[in-house]
Amino acid sequence: MKLTRERTIGDCLRAAVATLPGDSPRLDAELLLGHCLHRSRAWLFAHSTDPLPHAITGQFDALVERRRHGTPIAHLIGEREFWSLPLIVSPDTLIPRPETERLVELALAHLPPDQPARVLDLGTGTGAVAIAIAHERPMTRIIATDISPAALAVARRNIGRHVPGRIETRCGDWFQPVAGIRFDLIVSNPPYIPFGDPHLAHGDLPHEPATALSSGADGLHAIRHIVAGALDQLCPGGWLLLEHGHDQGARLRVLLAQAGLTDITTAQDLEQRDRVSLGRAPDPARPTD
Repeated sequence: MKLTRERTIGDCLRAAVATLPGDSPRLDAELLLGHCLHRSRAWLFAHSTDPLPHAITGQFDALVERRRHGTPIAHLIGEREFWSLPLIVSPDTLIPRPETERLVELALAHLPPDQPARVLDLGTGTGAVAIAIAHERPMTRIIATDISPAALAVARRNIGRHVPGRIETRCGDWFQPVAGIRFDLIVSNPPYIPFGDPHLAHGDLPHEPATALSSGADGLHAIRHIVAGALDQLCPGGWLLLEHGHDQGARLRVLLAQAGLTDITTAQDLEQRDRVSLGRAPDPARPTD
């Protein structure tokens, strides 16, 4: 009986790239095979002529097939990197995205590294934003909330992995779990896609929790709720930072102004699209121009 030779790493990658959809089939294939072998992409390149054991080939082929049918890479390998930190993800959470790192950058710009501060992360999901802030600002005290117990379970695992004991998690709807507490900075990446938006049917979005993606007919229902309650939760001079859609910056600035916040601005992401709007609670003790 003639035995089929083991395929090499390079053979398997080339076959997968030929069948995978999307803009980055090579990257997807390398991430999946690296996950099967517990090796880096650089290692795969250096060992492309090595034979791949049949058991690993079968595991890899099964993952490639699931990816062909739309399952997100992050769900297949159970992780997504954010702020250079590997985070556990699940179908119960939004998959962290690179553009949300802009929200972290702006939060850090408003948190002096050598002073204590109290921070609230609303709708924390995997805990990505709160963990990145805690990683860079050891003096902060952070509370992270989410309405989903399953999402908070994932966040707690990530917190224990990267910043153990540094972030308190509370379950509930937006400000409800922190009533009566004031913060120096409130940060959130809330749902902001309109219900029925055609983008919800594409890419990874059908596999992510709808409640973490869309909010109202115009996508601003959750944001309106957060903005309306912000002044009751901010210390004088404290900041509110909200991620939003690329076409929502102007409306966010109006909402922030109507709520009584000052120093309102919108920051763009690396692709020069409106991404984060922020405003400051009035502070009677702060000198004005």
